[in-house]
Amino acid sequence: MSRDPSPHDAEVTRPLRAISFVNPEVRVETRDDGTIYLRPTLPLADYPDRITDRLHHWATTAPDRVFMAERDASGGWRTLTYAAMLAASRRIASALLTRDLSAERPIMILSGNSLDHALIAFGALYAGIPFCPVSPAYSLVSKDFGKLIYLINLLTPGLVFVDDADAFADALAKNVPDECEIVASRGVVPGRRITTLADLRATPERADIDAVHAAIGPDTIAKFLCTSGSTGNPKAVINTQRMLCANQVMIRETLAFLKDEPPVIIDWLPWNHTFGGNHNIGLTLYNGGSMYLDEGKPTPAGIHQTIRNLREISPTVYFNVPKGYESLLPYLRDDAPLRKAFFARLHAMFFSGAALSSHVWDSLDALSVQETGARVPMLTGLGATETAPFFMSVAPHTSRSGHIGLPVPGNVAKLVPNQGKLEVRCQGPNVTPGYWRQPALTAQAFDEEGYYKLGDALKLASPDDFALGLDFDGRISEDFKLGSGTWVSVGPLRARFVATCAPLVRDVVIAGINRDELSAIVILDLDGCRTINPALPANDIAAAASDPLVRAAFKRSLAQFAAGATGSSTRIARAVLLDTPLQIDAGEVTDKGSINQRAVLEHRAALIEDIYSANPKVPLIAV
Repeated sequence: MSRDPSPHDAEVTRPLRAISFVNPEVRVETRDDGTIYLRPTLPLADYPDRITDRLHHWATTAPDRVFMAERDASGGWRTLTYAAMLAASRRIASALLTRDLSAERPIMILSGNSLDHALIAFGALYAGIPFCPVSPAYSLVSKDFGKLIYLINLLTPGLVFVDDADAFADALAKNVPDECEIVASRGVVPGRRITTLADLRATPERADIDAVHAAIGPDTIAKFLCTSGSTGNPKAVINTQRMLCANQVMIRETLAFLKDEPPVIIDWLPWNHTFGGNHNIGLTLYNGGSMYLDEGKPTPAGIHQTIRNLREISPTVYFNVPKGYESLLPYLRDDAPLRKAFFARLHAMFFSGAALSSHVWDSLDALSVQETGARVPMLTGLGATETAPFFMSVAPHTSRSGHIGLPVPGNVAKLVPNQGKLEVRCQGPNVTPGYWRQPALTAQAFDEEGYYKLGDALKLASPDDFALGLDFDGRISEDFKLGSGTWVSVGPLRARFVATCAPLVRDVVIAGINRDELSAIVILDLDGCRTINPALPANDIAAAASDPLVRAAFKRSLAQFAAGATGSSTRIARAVLLDTPLQIDAGEVTDKGSINQRAVLEHRAALIEDIYSANPKVPLIAV
């Protein structure tokens, strides 16, 4: 979740920008069996029954304020105000209520972030009809549509929405049952009738629309979010209105600067993930903010769109994944007007989803000091799709590598001894009731006291002092034993490896179960590799993996990492630079770039056998 502990450079002595923030504090209870309960000292504030109650609030108090905006064909901003979103939601809800739609026949949204996607989603929320945003990669990148087919069979949707039917025509024609209605903003699917979004928006409001909306309660299913976890097939995580509303109050009462002014964010994070779809949309809506949709991505091809947007819109809080911050760094360094716009009114930055390397964090600190005279706080925490997602948070003054803080009001953290570590579990109104139509998986996900098992391990930041919070200690399911019986703590090992090998390495998969020594399957960072050899093609992973300059630089980093090892469980003796992309169909990687260690190890079993063979065919780098 966070990076490994390492001291900041000299910029750490500069003051933090002062922001409104409520530091998490807990009462500690320790049982005889070693189980520890962390209960926040502050109670959770009241929260509404429906997340759309906040849409009503802002449509009344700030009707003309921009809620969401995206680039239009001319390059300008197409906007939806709070009043316009409420009016459209009521009309679309009226149209959806005439269909046979329910939790048993929900709405499935296949296309990515867009205002039209938001219109369908808020229409469904207003009608009390669950919807499920699905990764566009399942339709546009997948070769066999395996995960899309699985989800259609699991959810049995009654309506499928895409913004561009032409782009999704193949996936729709091959996989959506004839009895399932297809709604699109534009385009056609040969042989299928298409209902247009414009048709839904033109529907007159029902006379009972207010009563329908009022009947939505805390237990109403708002949406399903898909997560694969450590398995190949997605699970549909039930997200109730209670989860969404309680979680937004947790966020607002902790990140109290959200109350100081309506947040303005520029965001690309996928809405089919909880970070973008729950956390960021929710805090924008709950606090009367404005979200500008960023079509850019942290890739060589997409970063320029992000830069263009950041030149025009100064965010008050900025959310990204570590790779996004790394891609942004050279532009902030070299472009003074961009840097000025980015930091102009920035209260805080926030990351999640993977480790943020030391050199990226320290560089952002240095740039914020250069521009503002103070460090803009970098925040993170711990959460999951099943916790909606906000569960634990750092405080600005404790935020550092590897730190995830303490549970926020409304949550109780339970730490259970497991394999020499402390496994964390969660209970609170933001926790899912389970996985849709998968009772066995639901039963496995909760313990005997009803706590959700995140599968993460934590450790005290300072011995015997819970006031200083907790550090991330890896995933329990990723840890394994060497042939000697020695446990390997994979999470911290991965983070140290990536930090040592920066900027060449984006991630690493650690192998060695029941072996004498550890090995690594290395996922290169192509941007970082081009700092070693600028002549490398931008998107050619095979060229980077075979490049002599890259291999020599990596070998030096591997030797440095091995020199710091304390034993067989922390020493990686051999590595292979992966020269083919990870496969989304095999569950190795998500569309957000998160890597599933177990899936890679299973899918690349032949490669691992070769790595450990007497005469490997794969070109190894060893120390």
